[in-house]
Amino acid sequence: MDGDVAEHYEAHMRALSAKDRMARSVAMLQWSREVISRQLLAELGAMSPARLKLEVAKRIYRADAAICQLIDQELMNVSG
Repeated sequence: MDGDVAEHYEAHMRALSAKDRMARSVAMLQWSREVISRQLLAELGAMSPARLKLEVAKRIYRADAAICQLIDQELMNVSG
């Protein structure tokens, strides 16, 4: 059954235009950011939109120490 679902999905994705595939990717990224935002707000409490944006980026890029260091520097300049 799982193979059938994967095959159907892959066939559907191949049938999409490049523009439609990109739109799906953008929508999935936005959805992921929203999920992470909700998780962070539940864990850390209320914060400013600017801080939340950086905290989301830090969660997304947590495997890259150099990027996290840059985000931490920005976080020092953001209130709330």
